[in-house]
Amino acid sequence: MEDTIAAISTTLGVGAISIIRVSGPEAIKIVNKIFDKNIKDAKTHTIHYGHIIDKNQIIDEVLISIMLAPKTFTKENVVEINCHGGIITTNKVLELLLLNGARLAEPGEFTKRAFLNGRIDLTQAEGIMNLIEAKTEVGRKLSINQLTGNVSNLIENLRQKLLEIISNIEVNIDYPEYEDIEVLTNKKIYPKLKEIQENIDEIIKKSESGKIIKEGINIGIIGRPNVGKSSLLNYLIEEDKAIVTDIEGTTRDIVEGKFILNGIVCNIIDTAGIRKTDNIVEQIGVDKSYEIIKKSDLIIYLLNNNEKLTKEDIEILNQIKNKKHIVVINKIDLKNNLEISENEVIKISIKENIGLESLKQKIIEIFNLEQIETNDLTYLSSARSISLLKKSKESIEKSLNNIKKYPIDMIELDLKECWNILGEIIGKTYKEELIDEIFSRFCLGK
Repeated sequence: MEDTIAAISTTLGVGAISIIRVSGPEAIKIVNKIFDKNIKDAKTHTIHYGHIIDKNQIIDEVLISIMLAPKTFTKENVVEINCHGGIITTNKVLELLLLNGARLAEPGEFTKRAFLNGRIDLTQAEGIMNLIEAKTEVGRKLSINQLTGNVSNLIENLRQKLLEIISNIEVNIDYPEYEDIEVLTNKKIYPKLKEIQENIDEIIKKSESGKIIKEGINIGIIGRPNVGKSSLLNYLIEEDKAIVTDIEGTTRDIVEGKFILNGIVCNIIDTAGIRKTDNIVEQIGVDKSYEIIKKSDLIIYLLNNNEKLTKEDIEILNQIKNKKHIVVINKIDLKNNLEISENEVIKISIKENIGLESLKQKIIEIFNLEQIETNDLTYLSSARSISLLKKSKESIEKSLNNIKKYPIDMIELDLKECWNILGEIIGKTYKEELIDEIFSRFCLGK
């Protein structure tokens, strides 16, 4: 990280202000080359008025913020150029910085440097990205808890408890003559490990809710042609997005929309009607519908009240029985010709606006949305961190099983494994390729 990077940190377009961020050892020197005032000896955290120039030609009237290491976001020298918003002007200022020695920053590189320089840990870095992408107020609060380090503290506390046990075991082994150190036995550490396991279980339980808050719920609407799938999507998203006709096979491709339920984003997908067809284009849509069944968190299987079950209907009911699903019977305003053995169904009429709120309530019930604790949003929320937490739980469970069979020094190996896995969550231990992959998902100037 010996080079100096630069990027546009605000959305590129017409606006009042654009900000170009420069970070690195040569940040002040490079900006000084294109600024009409000398800022080489400027004090930290000061703002300077002047002009960006190119060969004595004024490019823009700007304010420049000087922030000297280590009290900056990246813990390097940082200069932010506040220029007038506009694509041409902003790009010209960035071009001059690159011509005078800066390198264009990679996506997320400013945040990556903050992490590598110890300014933030990995969960805080992920919190920054989550904050940028937050779609609801609850999502924003969740991200802030990550960003401020509350989530990291949960993991650090677990690691500290493990470290105390590990260090005590090592002292017992290496220095048995020390009488003032507690002699740990398998029997003594069992309740301590059990407590850690319970702590991890509680965090996992809450973090599953955190994942829902961050990513939302993916809902697929499945059914035969002309059962009302597109009408249901339009109702839920309160927008006429999907084409609705009486002609079977109108929907050939997936149509997506979003709606908010109890502060949670629901990503809903209307699929092509599932039936046997000789039409190549329609068959592609049917194949996509089957893919949606595999990927969705919840399946809404829509049936017609005035039509008998077909062989295809029964096949799909068998296919979704082990997934979260809701069987919804539409067109209850028409004559009933449907017989179904499903234990629980939701009966609606989209046309007559009957029973639709009960469908929403069922979604709330399935995902316990009313139980999500919005007062304490100290959760992990990324699939990466939750999977690592589950892996650390496996290590603790392994040690609890082994403690009955092996001496205490063998148990220490399992505890060290758990300690290292927890370290991966917050970035105390990491692999370079993982870090590159995480930060590549950030926007260019962040």
